[in-house]
Amino acid sequence: MAQRAAIIGGGVIGGGWAARFALMGWDVALYDPDPEAKRKMSEIMAGAARALPMLFEAPMPPRGTITHCATMAEAVAGAAYIQESVPERLELKHKVYQELQANCSRDAVIGSSTSGFTPTQLQEGAAHPEQIIVAHPFNPVYLLPLVELVPSLKTAPEVTEKAKETLTKIGMYPLHVRAEIDAHIADRLLEAVWREALWLVKDGIATTQEIDDAIRYGFGLRWAQMGLFETYRIAGGEAGMRHFMAQFGPALKWPWTKLMDVPEFDDALVDLITEQSDAQSGALDVRALERLRDDNLVAILRALKGREAAAGKLLIEQDTRLRAPLAGSVPLVTVRRTVPVDWADVNGHMNEGRYGQVFSDASEEVMTHVGADRAYIDAGHSYFTAETNIKYLAETLVGEEFIVETRVALGQGKKLRLLHEMKRPSGEVLATCDQFLLHVSLTTRSSCPPLPDVLARVEALAKAHADG
Repeated sequence: MAQRAAIIGGGVIGGGWAARFALMGWDVALYDPDPEAKRKMSEIMAGAARALPMLFEAPMPPRGTITHCATMAEAVAGAAYIQESVPERLELKHKVYQELQANCSRDAVIGSSTSGFTPTQLQEGAAHPEQIIVAHPFNPVYLLPLVELVPSLKTAPEVTEKAKETLTKIGMYPLHVRAEIDAHIADRLLEAVWREALWLVKDGIATTQEIDDAIRYGFGLRWAQMGLFETYRIAGGEAGMRHFMAQFGPALKWPWTKLMDVPEFDDALVDLITEQSDAQSGALDVRALERLRDDNLVAILRALKGREAAAGKLLIEQDTRLRAPLAGSVPLVTVRRTVPVDWADVNGHMNEGRYGQVFSDASEEVMTHVGADRAYIDAGHSYFTAETNIKYLAETLVGEEFIVETRVALGQGKKLRLLHEMKRPSGEVLATCDQFLLHVSLTTRSSCPPLPDVLARVEALAKAHADG
């Protein structure tokens, strides 16, 4: 039975939370009095369901349901985790917590998406302050893993640990902020950049597009995989961070920024920024911009995943959590996944080279299933592909779900032959692969019989698949 999460507020952030929980197998109860809540949620879910599965090689869990509830009491009934994402008005949040705690389980975690308030502020007047914790995410919640987890002295330690465990299981990275501070960590950094950007526009030094170009073509790319301090450590050369700080530290006294001075947020400044922003990206509506953003994030995150670096390492860990051992079906379902955006060619369908990747992944699953796993390879044994024959039968599009069914056609001595069929969920065959492999010694790089236990499993599979 799926676990149940309650989401209070279904806007951009709340809807993102609902989508991530549901796509990771949780049943979601959503409360939002907005009459357009169902339409907005369906559009957010459509984008999330297209993008999130592209990050993983492992199959996604069975999708949870999203139920729109008429009251908060209905939404929180039976919920193990509750995420509040209502507008940033403290009195409104206090009112919400009163109603939540009157109806929810005492064992439930109540997380707040607040970007500015401290947990102590949120807990004022609460019947059970120990239940409440800040869990501040980043948009889009269904793709970006960071969530700032901020307890107060009144937050029960078990609530913090349960929140960490829950958020990790749905593929997020809970950053435990050890001290309460307005706007936590990330938004304080963003606020500094935002203030300086407003002055650059107001003073006519740069347009909104020029500022965005400076970020996305320069330091933004470094920050995506190294952050701030590690980037500057490299800038210090062989002498490291100490040299960097000695060289550039004096610049902190120069009048480069206006961080303590804020431009007046008058109609003229709002109009100027709005006009420049519309000129920059107004040709695309918000859904088109979201898709562009999501596709770019998927490609960047998957590139980091290929390097086992930064946020990509988190995806590998989540893949491991999602992947289940192969069931002993005939044929074996060796791959169950979605075509990611970085597998597309200029025609918008999956590049032929990626079919080789798919069938290689399928054979790797068979190897693991029979015991020729990472430990087996580290011990000096493996299977090498000697011959492959792929037939392309239909287009495979980005965002499309597919499975690979694999039969062991030959498992005898050092020889292994696998027949793969790549299919849509409807059963339509997209491609086939006839793959012949030889078992080798990694010491001599010559073919040899597998170790007895692996050979026995291979022979058993071949017999089962011949009989099936």
